[in-house]
Amino acid sequence: MLMSISVLAQQTRIQGSVKDVTSFQPIPEVTVTIEATSQNTKTNTLGEFEFSSNVPLGEHILQISKMGYITAKYPITVDEFQTVNITDMILELDTMASQDLFTISLTEDELDNDESGFGNVSGLLHASLDVFQRTAAFEFSSSFFRVRGLDSDNSTMLINGIEMNKIYNGRPQWSNWGGLNDVMRNQELAPGLKPSSYQFGGILGTSNVNVRASQMSYGGRITYSSSNRSYANRFMATYSSGLLQGGWAYAVSLGRRWGDEGYQEATLYDANSVFVSAEKVINDAHSLNFTGIYTPNRRGKSSPNTQEVYDLKGIKYNEYWGWQDGNKRNSRIKEVDEPILMLNHYWAINSNLSWNTNVGYQFGKTGNSRLAYGGVTQVLTSEGQETFEGGGRNPSPAYYQKMPSYFEHNFPDDLEFAYGAQQFFLNDGQIHWQPMYDANMANAAQGKNANYMLYEDRVDDKQFTLNTIFNGKVNDHILYDASISYKAFESENFAEVLDLLGGSGFLNVDSFDGVQFDLKNPNTIAKVGDRYGYNYNMFANVLSGFAQAQFKYNKADFYASASVTNTQYQREGLFQSETFADNSLGKGDKLSFTGFGAKAGFTYKISGKHVFDFNLGYITKAPSISNSYTNSRSNHNIVPNISEEKISSFDASYIFRSSYVKAKLTGFYTMLKNANEISFFFADGIGNVIADSGTQQSGRDETEFIQEILQGINKNHLGGEFGVEAQVTPTIKLKGAGSIGQYTYANNPDLYLSSDRFENVYLGKSYLKNYKLAVGSQQAYSVGFEYRDPDYWWFGATANFFKNTYVDVSPLTRTKNFYTDVDGQPFIDYDDDLARALLKQERFDDYMVVNLVGGKSWKVNQYYIGFFASVNNLLDEVYKTGGFEQGRNANYRQLRDDQALDKPVFGAKYWYGRGANYFLNLYVRF
Repeated sequence: MLMSISVLAQQTRIQGSVKDVTSFQPIPEVTVTIEATSQNTKTNTLGEFEFSSNVPLGEHILQISKMGYITAKYPITVDEFQTVNITDMILELDTMASQDLFTISLTEDELDNDESGFGNVSGLLHASLDVFQRTAAFEFSSSFFRVRGLDSDNSTMLINGIEMNKIYNGRPQWSNWGGLNDVMRNQELAPGLKPSSYQFGGILGTSNVNVRASQMSYGGRITYSSSNRSYANRFMATYSSGLLQGGWAYAVSLGRRWGDEGYQEATLYDANSVFVSAEKVINDAHSLNFTGIYTPNRRGKSSPNTQEVYDLKGIKYNEYWGWQDGNKRNSRIKEVDEPILMLNHYWAINSNLSWNTNVGYQFGKTGNSRLAYGGVTQVLTSEGQETFEGGGRNPSPAYYQKMPSYFEHNFPDDLEFAYGAQQFFLNDGQIHWQPMYDANMANAAQGKNANYMLYEDRVDDKQFTLNTIFNGKVNDHILYDASISYKAFESENFAEVLDLLGGSGFLNVDSFDGVQFDLKNPNTIAKVGDRYGYNYNMFANVLSGFAQAQFKYNKADFYASASVTNTQYQREGLFQSETFADNSLGKGDKLSFTGFGAKAGFTYKISGKHVFDFNLGYITKAPSISNSYTNSRSNHNIVPNISEEKISSFDASYIFRSSYVKAKLTGFYTMLKNANEISFFFADGIGNVIADSGTQQSGRDETEFIQEILQGINKNHLGGEFGVEAQVTPTIKLKGAGSIGQYTYANNPDLYLSSDRFENVYLGKSYLKNYKLAVGSQQAYSVGFEYRDPDYWWFGATANFFKNTYVDVSPLTRTKNFYTDVDGQPFIDYDDDLARALLKQERFDDYMVVNLVGGKSWKVNQYYIGFFASVNNLLDEVYKTGGFEQGRNANYRQLRDDQALDKPVFGAKYWYGRGANYFLNLYVRF
């Protein structure tokens, strides 16, 4: 048994160096730990390290580890007043870790999809940590599992100390550095509330990716990958010079990912990646590093669908595409083109204090295309009045009026119509591009505007970031960190005409209401490249600071951190909406929020094997821009009673570590208060709301396109996590992990409705308390094994079980509107029992996903050659990963009549997981 020795040497030292087994080049940023103690350090740019104070005497184990390498251990004996010099310790590339990193590249593509509804990639922050966190990242992510049921805006992602979370929604946009796995390996991770040296962070943790050229391992790598998941092919080449004579270092990486179609139909993928980092080590104290990242990417989206659609067309069906000239053309393409530039200055003031100053600038565009079909032409009546004529039919092949259920509902006595719709959808069921061209060209020949066009919702962002970070230590036991950060953000938001589909122009009016999108320039005919529909700027300024102290001793560690942040938003309208003529043009009021954060933690080490860890935190933060304005495309209106969100979080863990077994058991509780959510949809059955607003045009006026504003939301996240791995033989490792959670609404928040006709009509409470949050599976378990052969081949398998996945409920149907008739009185035929059944939250079926992975590597002279392959969902399990209730049926009668059908017209829409799929990777490392 290895034990810490209490007698400490006065002038004893441990020093050494770490090198790559293949290139024999120094490896920087390797963590060197004296096992069974709290002492650890990292290697410098020359791969060197040193322990110089409080060194324990006797026999010990030095553990050396770094992401992407196999952890190594070296026994040492420490004698009083002696120096232990253990040079040229070696680390070997971990081919399984490489597999993990490439898996991340595919996971990132899945989780960054807008249509998935799940933006949580928090598991990626913890890719190199304990078995549960690795399992969450690599086994659970394909089911859109969320760690602790939390969204990724509760984690913080940094590159070279510069925060990458988007101000608009608070989430990292992973595609901004997609395809650069080789240069994103050096991560400094602080999971959960644990302290980070760079920033206060969120309750899911902080990850800083170090892309300094001098701290990247010397050498190169060429990779080719093939898959049927998001893309079909991938090529990547990376080279790092290491630290050269003269103090220079550089690293470059080039990549391409492409494919005509992923697992879903017509989901094209076209992405390039360029990375350049150059560093000048000026002297022992100063270093300057420049980094440029450019990853333009385009991909075709896939649609969520009702069960009726899936039953007819299968889980690969995608309503967004149609044939054109023999090719599949997707109408909904997401394009991201946002270069990142950063300059970092590192100053080692002395051995106890460092000062890091960073400047970052990110700019570019994000676009999401879609079809418009409401094009009209301005005409004058015989009385000389202005009116509009034209307009097209909804081109979506899965539009509700084209589905069999619609005809079954409207023609129950003649099912021939429903049968005809079913056969048409089965035999076709895709967008018809040519008829839209024909209609537009016919209009153009008559001097009329286009009925159809393809446009893009554009967001052109510019963000400047400046921060400075201090890291120091009073002695070996007391460390401190502090930072100040400023971010200036400007965002242009507009719709741009991409393709007139054979037409001559598209009139810039709302054809449904006949109102001008821009009163300053009425009846403008938009051409390709022109702005259409909406046009506004959004500004934000964020000033923040944080301070932290850490205390480390043999038996106990503890820390305390505090932060303060001021956030300001302001909207500037560039179009004057006719509907909001007095509240859309020019600059609106500034919104200002002040957030505070405090957290502390305590770690008690009973021995080298048994550790207890406790963390708690309280954070107030500004709502994101996306949850602050009720409809920023049209007006300056803000969410009623808006204020800072409040988060309280606590976790406690027991950790066991021995030579053969590593285990961790964690319990956690998080309360989120005063959150806001805004949704946009067409609602049918809100006649009493329209009547109360004074805008009702007739007794049957019950439908409207609305903004649903849910304000003052409280959420509970309660649960536990566990992970265990056992090295049962030198070649076989068993592993298991699981998460058991209960994630629910904790109150009945306020609900407001807004539209072009009325603003912020209060419907009272939405009775959501105790409904489950739609955050993926609330229970997930994994068991598996890994076999690593001495001849450098390996194989692994896991079985993953998922339970308690729920549909996202509609808040509107849980308000008084549900049981209120158009006259404001309760429905006379309202049945309480039936209503409870209608409003019962859907729970998806439990399911199991089996994954296999294996690989082999060879050393040929100075080269490493290797491959690995993985098969996910080996048994081709069909399962739902998420979904949402459509808000269309907003009252009891509407929902009752629709749910009475075999296939509801407005049933919930779902996402399904992928069937059996593969990933193959080949590489050469030198």
